[in-house]
Amino acid sequence: MSTIENRCRFADNHAAIISHTKAWVDKVIVRMNICPFAKAEVQAQTIHYLVIPPARFNNYLDRLWDACQQLDKDSSIATTLLIFSDPEMDFDQYLDLLTCAQQQLANDNYEGTYQLASFHPDYCFDEQATQDAANFTNRAPYPTLHLIREADITKALSNFLRPEMIPERNIEYTRRKGVVQMQSLLDSCYDTPTAE
Repeated sequence: MSTIENRCRFADNHAAIISHTKAWVDKVIVRMNICPFAKAEVQAQTIHYLVIPPARFNNYLDRLWDACQQLDKDSSIATTLLIFSDPEMDFDQYLDLLTCAQQQLANDNYEGTYQLASFHPDYCFDEQATQDAANFTNRAPYPTLHLIREADITKALSNFLRPEMIPERNIEYTRRKGVVQMQSLLDSCYDTPTAE
């Protein structure tokens, strides 16, 4: 079953979407060490998963504001994944949303406080071939905005030797794995049982 078929199949099942996203965090982000800082947050259970149903962009930005406010007030949450369930949100629409979201952070005086990382099932870096396995460093089961405290990033990077090498290492690693294996791994996330 294709990615878009899976996205359509689970579009209304928020519990399944969260299970699939957690599986992706575990299988790709943590086990493949795409983000060296993620494992500690997974183990501490400090990641908040928020599924956002189809809506207008303004509603999406309102939810981003709400997520920022929640991080302001709740120090037990280290980071939030805003997961968009709309199966019709293609990569170009997602990039438009990302641009608006980044502008919204600046407008709300959150620039320097929170940072966004971006993920989409069809993510493709500028000037990269669609079938380049390196794109899988930013491919997730569903369109996702990762809202991160900038202070936490700064702290994590200060304890990491040569953090500037992380993206390069990830590109080399995923290319060694190849497109077929990376796509298979992403597809397997949709088979994850829904948590009770």
